[in-house]
Amino acid sequence: MVKRWYLFIFLWAIFWSCGDKQWKGQEAIQRVNTETRPIQYQWKQTYHIGKGLHFSNEFDGARLNGIAMTGEDHVTVLITPENTPVNASPWYAFKVWSDTPRNIRVKITYNEGVSHRYYPKLSRDQKTWAKIDSASYQLDSVSLSRKLAPTFCEFDLSVSSDTTWIAAQELIVSKDIDRWEAQLDTFSFVTQQEIGKSRNGKSISLLQIGNPESKKMVMILSRQHPPEVTGWLAMQAFVERLCASDSLTQSFRNEYLTYVVPCINPDGVDLGHWRHNAGGIDLNRDWEAFRQPETQLIRRFMQDKVIKGGKFYLAIDFHSTFEDIYYTISPKLNGNMPGLVPKIIAATAGQIPGYTPNVKPNEKDAPHISSSESIFHAFHAEAFTYEVGDDTPRDLIREKGGATAASSMQLLLKPESK
Repeated sequence: MVKRWYLFIFLWAIFWSCGDKQWKGQEAIQRVNTETRPIQYQWKQTYHIGKGLHFSNEFDGARLNGIAMTGEDHVTVLITPENTPVNASPWYAFKVWSDTPRNIRVKITYNEGVSHRYYPKLSRDQKTWAKIDSASYQLDSVSLSRKLAPTFCEFDLSVSSDTTWIAAQELIVSKDIDRWEAQLDTFSFVTQQEIGKSRNGKSISLLQIGNPESKKMVMILSRQHPPEVTGWLAMQAFVERLCASDSLTQSFRNEYLTYVVPCINPDGVDLGHWRHNAGGIDLNRDWEAFRQPETQLIRRFMQDKVIKGGKFYLAIDFHSTFEDIYYTISPKLNGNMPGLVPKIIAATAGQIPGYTPNVKPNEKDAPHISSSESIFHAFHAEAFTYEVGDDTPRDLIREKGGATAASSMQLLLKPESK
């Protein structure tokens, strides 16, 4: 099953690069058992692998499970998941330095049946990230020649006594998200609060933006899946647009109250997980059974707001996948503001020249195990999953995130005029 999935992804990539048709998205999600399962914790340490070369996973978000010198200047890294089965999101992050300047060749490998997904990013300060030089980057040529997904990648790296970070995506962990939330909390119309604890006891915080007396509400979610950084970046741009000082945002904040949970899975993010929480579960499959504390606390929070007379009109869950796509509720179903989501997507596209949105509606009888389906059916909020491509240009991510926020505000204020 796992190997067939990776083959599908690889063949899809070839099709995408050779044709002009839009990606059709992933297969419909299925129910799985969301009872807590054991996870594999990394042994956090600095590996002194000889010749003055050092690798480390001693930081939040790291993923490095083994390492060996496999040649004069060749280093092979092993990356394994928190548990299995797990989807095709092999996250890695580690740092490296050398007592003396030198050039090395790094090979990133995975356990059997797992294929490489993320193009490596490099940083010297954990703030500015760039892709590894493509001239030295190489995938598993044997697998590619057999039309199979690549099982490893390798690249050249110049190292010195200054630390270099290598990661699958930009490294944005819970402490970075906390700092971002604290900056927004300085606005008079933003309030930051803890709504509960993760399985490992980390704080899960929520931003409240707008009129605290309003009963008209919006819910925004992000980082159910740890590696999905591009979705978080889109959410960040969306929320920052809500906090602007123009007349549109001021009118919207006067009329609506927006709740934002920027990081639902802080345990998985900080532990460097591929997909799951500390309970070994994909949280976006637990919105029907609610066996995990992270989904339970968001459900309780929303239920409490509705009991007190509030109504949710819109819910957006930000994620990442192979290409940009929107997963929407079946058009045959209506919530508290019918037709809102297609209008938001169309209005957003109208703000970005040359952009054609890729939209995949769910079936009418789709299971209620994901956040968007569950929130729609439980609270009748018009909902969608906003998926951002792994390699979508970061400036386009910000543009789309901000444009989506502007379209959402305009339509929620005057839905009948659009």
